[in-house]
Amino acid sequence: MDRFAPLEGETRADVCVIGAGYTGLSAALHLAEAGLDVALFEAHRVGFGASGRNGGQLGSGQRMEQPSLERLMGHDDATKLWALAEDAKALVKSLIARHEIDCHLKPGIAHACFTAAEMRAEHDTAKHLADRYGYDQITTLDRDEFAGVCPSRAYHGGTLDTGAAHLHPLAYALGLARAARDAGVRIFETTQVHRIDKGRPAVVATDRGRVSADHVILACNGYLGGLDRRVAARVMPINNFIAATEPLGDEAAKVLTRDVAVADTKFVINYFRLSHDRRLLFGGGESYGYRFPADIAAVVRKPMLQIFPHLRDTRIEYAWGGTLGITMKRMPFLARLAPNVLSASGYSGHGVGTATHAGKLIADAIRGETEGFDTMARVPAPPFPGGTALRSPLLVLAMTWFAMRDRLGI
Repeated sequence: MDRFAPLEGETRADVCVIGAGYTGLSAALHLAEAGLDVALFEAHRVGFGASGRNGGQLGSGQRMEQPSLERLMGHDDATKLWALAEDAKALVKSLIARHEIDCHLKPGIAHACFTAAEMRAEHDTAKHLADRYGYDQITTLDRDEFAGVCPSRAYHGGTLDTGAAHLHPLAYALGLARAARDAGVRIFETTQVHRIDKGRPAVVATDRGRVSADHVILACNGYLGGLDRRVAARVMPINNFIAATEPLGDEAAKVLTRDVAVADTKFVINYFRLSHDRRLLFGGGESYGYRFPADIAAVVRKPMLQIFPHLRDTRIEYAWGGTLGITMKRMPFLARLAPNVLSASGYSGHGVGTATHAGKLIADAIRGETEGFDTMARVPAPPFPGGTALRSPLLVLAMTWFAMRDRLGI
């Protein structure tokens, strides 16, 4: 895709969207299709952040499992959140089909368990979804059945959700950008926002210009910086890493016998799939703030070999990291920061569907249809302890504890 020029000078828009990841692109696209004039600002390039560098898994449900959501929100809101999550998957699939986005969309995500107890809990959740929500697209797998999908001795069983899917994340983001551009969205890359003056209209100041707009959307996720203190207190940036092996050819069947994605039960989750050219794309490891390790491949190789020790002599040809946003509850934080300023972020590793859908929910809310946005905004979103100064050190301590539990199998 050709580069988009930065903003130079002053302009006017009905809506200013800050951030050209899934949330911002989806919001801009839906608003433009409804006839609004939209200016979309991206500090780097379209899809630069987690939207272009994630594991490509379009999962079912919310990031928090339904039984936990029922306890947190009550049955009525939990049911609405399940329906919204199903809408999110359907939205992604429909956008890909309608705009002919070539992003290798394939059905199926397997959830892998390390112990018999984890497997039983996973199977119980699948039964709960079938009994209470009528969701019948999850197959429960015992150890031997799971090995028939993923021949790793590390796993004790799990499930296979054929209603979920996986895709090429950057190709999907670029496809949304093309659709938004074709719908009339004015996209400005390498345009960093420094200040938002709330009011009617709001004024958004950038490096070399500014825009006045009737509405502003913050869609920055892990790259918010100091634009809004309320969001920054609740959404923290962390980094996750992915490595791509050399093409495995026929050896790919020793990793996955079916073209599905996998996510496991570790707190610092492992996730993987095969690319269209038969490479293993393996995600694992985390860091905090905006610094990446010097050798990302070595960081990812360690968990990869714990799952697939037979790959010890396999070359890693590419490795990269991406910054995402997490929240205390691991649920997205949607909020109306002012009457005409809305924000959505904090997808906590579940953003392919949720972020795309959040963009549509914001677009709907701007047009007066607020039910979906308001449901998501009711999810409790406590600030991280210690504020923005101490949240990273405190999270490092917590994550070290959970990583130790992973190693010990507790």
